[in-house]
Amino acid sequence: MPRIALKVDVDTLRGTREGVPALVKLLADKDAGASFLFSLGPDHTGRAIARVFRPGFLSKVSRTSVVEHYGLKTLMYGVLLPGPDVGRREAATLRAVRDEGFEVGVHCWDHILWQDHLLRHDEGWALREMRRATDRHAEIFGTPPRLHGAAGWQFNAAAARAEAMLGITYASDTRGAHPFVPVDDQGTVLGPAQYPTTLPTLDELIGIDGITTDNVHTRLLALTEGATQDHVYTLHAELEGMKLLPVFRRLIDGWRAQGHSLVDLGELRDSAPATTLPRHRLELGSVPGRSGLLAVQGAAA
Repeated sequence: MPRIALKVDVDTLRGTREGVPALVKLLADKDAGASFLFSLGPDHTGRAIARVFRPGFLSKVSRTSVVEHYGLKTLMYGVLLPGPDVGRREAATLRAVRDEGFEVGVHCWDHILWQDHLLRHDEGWALREMRRATDRHAEIFGTPPRLHGAAGWQFNAAAARAEAMLGITYASDTRGAHPFVPVDDQGTVLGPAQYPTTLPTLDELIGIDGITTDNVHTRLLALTEGATQDHVYTLHAELEGMKLLPVFRRLIDGWRAQGHSLVDLGELRDSAPATTLPRHRLELGSVPGRSGLLAVQGAAA
């Protein structure tokens, strides 16, 4: 039976408080697995205003109501309001996700800082930022994390090496077609195996070619109809966990009707361990509907 691994990115305090519990309830009711990846430090969402000069950013914002999904208060964090420490405030919420039987891992320390600055800094910077998040994960859950999924798919060789140094054993930091081991141009392994996001996200589809919140699920279901390979779908607590929860419910029902099993990333790793995976270069590339460069699965090595 083909599987779809559900990867839940949690970016903000509001998403943690409101979106995560709603998703946990829906997934539990549907008996579906999922991996929840948490932002564990300060919520500085308001600082994303600097992205206004990034090519494609304004067109994306015009298609998706940022204020509607994130809330005005969230958009002030780090600018007009101090950024709340998500991990400190919502540790009980995070532990409740694990206690419900869902896989948990690290998304980042400071979502905006990582997403907007990783590619400008060296390996030492990546290691420091990632260590902050892994230390907080250990503090909250009592165990070090084994799973990482980079904020905004902002990832590079320095971050991959940092993952290996910090004990991350598998990751979903990239966009691609199938699981792989990331290597450099010389074929040297950079870090743990990648289980990349293979399907487009809702915010990449809505507002393009007549796609709306009412029919976006049909576009995604068309991509998985008759699929024989496993997929990874990334959803966001701030979107599918809140206003777009009915869309996600339709997706779950549709995937089940197609015969897909809904699992966490750990199940993909168990059935496709690193020793069996092909090696591919880690590259930067573009993804339709999303601004800027993202980490993508490159050519086979």
